[in-house]
Amino acid sequence: MLAKILSGALLGIDAYPVEVEVDIAQGLPQFATVGLPEGAVKESKDRIKSAIKNSGYEFPTRRITVNLAPADIRKDGTAFDLPMAVGLLQAAGVLKANGKRFALIGELSLDGCVKPVRGTLPIAVAAKNWGLDGLIVPAANAREGSVVEGIAVYGVETLGEVVDFLAGARELEPVQTRIDIAPECSSAEDFAEVSGQQHVKRAMEVAAAGGHNLLMIGPPGSGKTMLARRLPSILPPMEFTEALETTKIHSILGLLPKEDALVSVRPFRAPHHSISDAGMIGGGTVPRPGEVSLSHNGVLFLDELPEFKKNVLELLRQPLEDRLVTISRAAMSLTFPASFMLVSAMNPCPCGFRGDSLRECSCSPLMTQKYNSRLSGPLLDRIDLHIEVPRVAHKDLSTPEQAESSASIRKRVEEARKQQQKRLAPFGLQCNAQMQSRHIREFCAVDADGDRLLEMVTDRLGFSARTYARILKVARTIADLAGSESIERSHLSEAIQYRALDRQPN
Repeated sequence: MLAKILSGALLGIDAYPVEVEVDIAQGLPQFATVGLPEGAVKESKDRIKSAIKNSGYEFPTRRITVNLAPADIRKDGTAFDLPMAVGLLQAAGVLKANGKRFALIGELSLDGCVKPVRGTLPIAVAAKNWGLDGLIVPAANAREGSVVEGIAVYGVETLGEVVDFLAGARELEPVQTRIDIAPECSSAEDFAEVSGQQHVKRAMEVAAAGGHNLLMIGPPGSGKTMLARRLPSILPPMEFTEALETTKIHSILGLLPKEDALVSVRPFRAPHHSISDAGMIGGGTVPRPGEVSLSHNGVLFLDELPEFKKNVLELLRQPLEDRLVTISRAAMSLTFPASFMLVSAMNPCPCGFRGDSLRECSCSPLMTQKYNSRLSGPLLDRIDLHIEVPRVAHKDLSTPEQAESSASIRKRVEEARKQQQKRLAPFGLQCNAQMQSRHIREFCAVDADGDRLLEMVTDRLGFSARTYARILKVARTIADLAGSESIERSHLSEAIQYRALDRQPN
């Protein structure tokens, strides 16, 4: 007897339908799984056999063939356990089809319990378009799947519960989850706790307002890491579509916390400098997202930037420019979103004290040049703001006055973002950092006085065309923060000051 059960599998960050076909025929007892199954799928036969027996059903001792269609795409993971077991019981005559179409995903334990799996949200998003009556998922994944409107999501805990529900012997209510994107930042870290460094805070405000990449250069202990960790507290709140995209990436890697149905706070990822290229960009036999995708719609913080492997840093050039990353393998090529703010920090020299007011630098010019050469010109061109972070003076540390709070800064950032969205929405862009050449020509025009200033600094400092464009984009953001329709000379002057590495000799 033949049974067909619908399930789903992941391809990149999206899902595609998989039809689980189960055939029970006369012959010697055998359980064969076809359709390019990977190791975890092949091992499912032992889990399914024990789960069926321990749930009180008889396991058929005949020739069993399971086909996972389409059969030309490799299948991985444990999510096929539940649809394979239900298909086997239906083919054996234990369960009769009720005419409704459900998609099933879930891992089975040996006692018949349904355990959580990765990628519930992408499958729920796809199931909405498949015209189904519902999606049956593990109870632990039900809140995650119910985020998607337009598809009934049922959470189950045991195989027997699924069989009774499909047979009409049990009623299950679809899980409903109310999702609220917090309008205010709930971060425990606040800029009010940071003493001094007013010009660095201003640069971070500009970076947050325009979505610009940022590099901080300063001695150890000057507060670079502390400042970077507070950047998410001044970023505008996520929109629902952004939260959905970000959650899909975390879901397929199994990183979504059980208590959270949606990633509603912008991610902050800070990988160690020993990370591999696959860990940063993504990879594997079946490509998985890396840190650049996990920080999508958030912040990727690289501390001690020159200590990262050079090949890892050079791989950042494509996602920084295109805001996506493409991973090609012999069997497939997948594209993952990677629209993030790069925030990085480095010392000015190997010992860290070049230019410090209190400690003398022990590095030779050759050592400093070799240290700085670890960062290529094309990579630095893609970082909009280069900021010097000096040692904090004692008078700033001892002042009783509290600095400006993140909430206050965030209001200005949100106002600037609203102006940018109004201006750039017809082009599908959200912030100034995403502007291309045609948008810069249209929205970043400067007057004759500003043009003379740009000509002077470009010729003197040898700015590249990419650096020139980024100065204009940063100036546009500074103008937005000031509520100005046009870019003035003062806005250009401030933007030029944020190119510290271009203004100093190597």
